[in-house]
Amino acid sequence: MRIAHVIAGAPMGGAEAFFERLALAQFHAGEAILAVIRTDPGRAARLVEGGLAPVQLPFGGPFDFRTGPALRAALVAFQPQVVVSWANRASRFAGRLRRGGAPWPLVGRLGGYYDLKYYRGCDALVGNTADIRDWCIAQGWPATHAHTVPNFAADLSGAMPAALPAPPGARRLLALGRLHPNKGFDILLRALALLPEAHLSLAGEGPERPALEALARELGLGPRLAFLGWRQDVGPLLAAAEVFVCPSRHEPLGNVVLEAWSAARPLVAAAAEGPAMLIRPGETGLLVPKEDPAALAAAIRSLLEDPGRAAALAAAGHAEYAAHHAEAPVLARWREFLSTLVPQEMA
Repeated sequence: MRIAHVIAGAPMGGAEAFFERLALAQFHAGEAILAVIRTDPGRAARLVEGGLAPVQLPFGGPFDFRTGPALRAALVAFQPQVVVSWANRASRFAGRLRRGGAPWPLVGRLGGYYDLKYYRGCDALVGNTADIRDWCIAQGWPATHAHTVPNFAADLSGAMPAALPAPPGARRLLALGRLHPNKGFDILLRALALLPEAHLSLAGEGPERPALEALARELGLGPRLAFLGWRQDVGPLLAAAEVFVCPSRHEPLGNVVLEAWSAARPLVAAAAEGPAMLIRPGETGLLVPKEDPAALAAAIRSLLEDPGRAAALAAAGHAEYAAHHAEAPVLARWREFLSTLVPQEMA
């Protein structure tokens, strides 16, 4: 199948990382893939390393008169059977081409609860959770043109542990994600203050870092907290952690949950939308109320104090990953879904 993926995302983020994984996995599975990205040397280098030749475009604002024609030219040259546009900006640019008579069906891929005005040119929408699909339908999108295909995470099991900056004897906690209020890392820092035996490695970057650093000073966390910045070595980081924590206030899916399962790490998550949908409480992970540092600290401590329970949660999470969120089953679902959209004359 000839599939074009179009994204105008940030240098880092869960959707952007999954864009790279999916495009490369489909390519390695034998699909013909065109990746069109917002100019980003890092993303381009990773795609090139995987065998793709990405097209880089500005994807700018109202006065960007280059991206539309250049996107059309790239797609016409590639002749896709289907185009997948990722999130709002890419869907706006690709939708204009579709409304202008472009022959390829356009799928808008949503990883959250986005404003559907950007998707008016799409033939179908696909969310990575059933809740996102239901939300699209509630906004007036036809149910027959709204779909769900989950994300997959890379198989991170067996990675060599990274050298976390935890002092000797400290219990090792890990959290990953953009430093943004939605991620609830302030709640995690308040929970950490209740766990004097624990050290937290926080991998990520973002606009909330100064506020989190100030909160850490206020709470007196000192050497029990390390900001690692953006990291690509997620597998080794997870392998080195005793417990993975996802404290998000708002999390439509939670790729980090899938990554923790993949690496067979026990996890504790706040009951945001995605983790609450993914996790079977007490079986594949622990769920606690959002905005509750005491409950979060208690759940973390329960796993630190009961290695057998932590191991059982990790094993059940890995089994869930292998059955539903590993590369092979998700690629099969993507191919089945996209095949239904290809017109007979393009098949």
